[in-house]
Amino acid sequence: MHHITFINMKESSSKTWLKRIGIAGFLFFFIKGLVWIAIFVGIGKCAL
Repeated sequence: MHHITFINMKESSSKTWLKRIGIAGFLFFFIKGLVWIAIFVGIGKCAL
């Protein structure tokens, strides 16, 4: 009985880590995309 509880705790903690990594990855690429958009807008304004 204790073994099953330990496995469930291990799975839930790994899911929590995967969720954190997913959120961090999403934010990283979202911010990276915004930075690239800002760079291209800046280049476009300088070119005019």
